[in-house]
Amino acid sequence: MTPLRAQLLAWYDENARALPWRVGPHDRAAGVRADPYRVWLSEVMLQQTTVPHASPYFLKFTARWPTVTDLAREDDGEVMAAWAGLGYYARARNLLACARAVAGEHGGVFPDTEEGLRTLPGLGPYTAAAVGAIAFDLPTNVVDGNVERVMARLYAVEQPLPDAKPELKRLAAALVGADRPGDWAQALMDLGATVCRPKAPLCDRCPIAGRCAGLATGAPETYPKKTAKAERAHRYGVAYVLTRGDQVALIRRPPRGLLGGMLALPTSEWRAARWSDAEAHAAAPADAPWRGVGEVEHGFTHFTLTLRLLRAEGDADGVIWSPRRDLDALPSVFLKAARAGLTSLL
Repeated sequence: MTPLRAQLLAWYDENARALPWRVGPHDRAAGVRADPYRVWLSEVMLQQTTVPHASPYFLKFTARWPTVTDLAREDDGEVMAAWAGLGYYARARNLLACARAVAGEHGGVFPDTEEGLRTLPGLGPYTAAAVGAIAFDLPTNVVDGNVERVMARLYAVEQPLPDAKPELKRLAAALVGADRPGDWAQALMDLGATVCRPKAPLCDRCPIAGRCAGLATGAPETYPKKTAKAERAHRYGVAYVLTRGDQVALIRRPPRGLLGGMLALPTSEWRAARWSDAEAHAAAPADAPWRGVGEVEHGFTHFTLTLRLLRAEGDADGVIWSPRRDLDALPSVFLKAARAGLTSLL
């Protein structure tokens, strides 16, 4: 084992984060193996959000669907509703597709090779490598944003992201070894998350600081270098908050595209230009006494959105009536719009 690997693994043995999906280093040393289902589920969730945000979702999912076979049997709408708030709903669809492939084609057992894992729906190179290392102790190269940052600083990589990604992956691959590969992958992730942080890195607490070329420059926080981001596009739409007593009118969005298959408020098209009063009323889902009740703003990965809110009491065909108390299952953009529209009458 190289000195760098030994130093980082020793640090991990003493400082590993306690995470609901993780088998810690001492339990692993005692022979406890990670559940591939829990590893896979956590990795899919963490690709979209942070550990504090993902943890309650993970606990809810594993309490309701303790095995991949349980998840595979569930109705699509139930899983999509449970996913609401994590965003990027294509991941939820891929989650179900993968669970059903494991249950139906692999007898409920995840493949134990990186190549086999890559054949599953929705498992790209990163997820297959992470599940391979953490669940099966395969010497795979697991490179997420935390690992990229550690590599960029450790080697003072001057090339900016995203162009530097292949080089950062190559540098990380050179450090992979057959000894404790699952712990190694998680040690790098933990180092990036808790010590080698994006801002204000805690270099005085880093077990490999003496080997860090970025620290030697005197400005480790400037790594990784980044290309200036293009400004996100902005779009405008109209959301319709139609009520009938204590019920709110919802629709099911088309299965493909942004927020595909999710329950939502009826909306107009989202476009680059604002909607006039006449256009907004013409696109309404019902002939009702609509009135404006403000706007909400929401940010997606590739664009930001202003939703103008129209509110009415009435009836409509082709909608799904939902009790107000059940609106928490809506995607965050529609939950935000529904809450604002309903509160406007109080």
